[in-house]
Amino acid sequence: MTTKPSRSANPDGRMPLMEHIRELRSRLLKAMLAILVGTGIGLWQFDRVWNFLQKPYCQIPQENRLGKGCGLVVNGLTEGFFLNLKISLIVGVVLASPIWLYQIWAFVAPGLYQRERRWTYIFVAASVPLFVGGAVLAYVTLDKGLGILLSFVPHGTTSLVTVTSYLGYAVAMLLIFGVTFELPLFVVILNLAGVLTHARIRKSRRLIIFGLFVFAAVATPSQDPFTMLALALPTVVLFEVAELIAYVHDRRKAARPDPYADLSDDEASPLDLPDGEIEDGERV
Repeated sequence: MTTKPSRSANPDGRMPLMEHIRELRSRLLKAMLAILVGTGIGLWQFDRVWNFLQKPYCQIPQENRLGKGCGLVVNGLTEGFFLNLKISLIVGVVLASPIWLYQIWAFVAPGLYQRERRWTYIFVAASVPLFVGGAVLAYVTLDKGLGILLSFVPHGTTSLVTVTSYLGYAVAMLLIFGVTFELPLFVVILNLAGVLTHARIRKSRRLIIFGLFVFAAVATPSQDPFTMLALALPTVVLFEVAELIAYVHDRRKAARPDPYADLSDDEASPLDLPDGEIEDGERV
């Protein structure tokens, strides 16, 4: 009977195709089990989570809401049941994110070079607070966008807002703000990889900023001016920070001596690189 080689004895993750498939299945099962446990916790704490999610809607003026209280409506007999499942599943995915993200990383990491792993660490370390920051901003401004939308309801009428439509709007806002805050990070990663230079960023700077405002106007579910500015202005600030990082990186890169500067176009480059230029089988 053959045993599966451990990752400590096999750091490169070399194994037959069937072993890769078995490992993928094992990691998917672990991730799904973690999400299932998190979903159970979401069901247990559903009331607290729902009160937190509906709070922005409860803050809009009373004349824009139906009756007393928050005024959200449930349509049909099964909508309340599926609402519990949907919110609990969202809570489960969020709570289990450290586990399923680790399972993805543990499966992919052995096939990466050390430099690629460093970039991944940088990306994860920066992407999590950026996404959380965007989601927090979306939550803070959620009631403002709702108030603007409901202000167009004709006088003497009341908007009948279902919990499903409100939840879809709230989740879309949180995801769009969180993902948009990641865009400047991709600019930094492309610059570090040598794909996008600071000179090209500076040349297209006005077009990029204009594109960010257009994207904010189209991507926000409410598409009102306040929500658009709440998304576009912080994203532009983050883009300016990304451009500054690209500028510093390109200056440091230009200051390094080029080992092939004295070679003519017809002369072959040396095969033996200087000490310190190879690290774990790749150029550094």
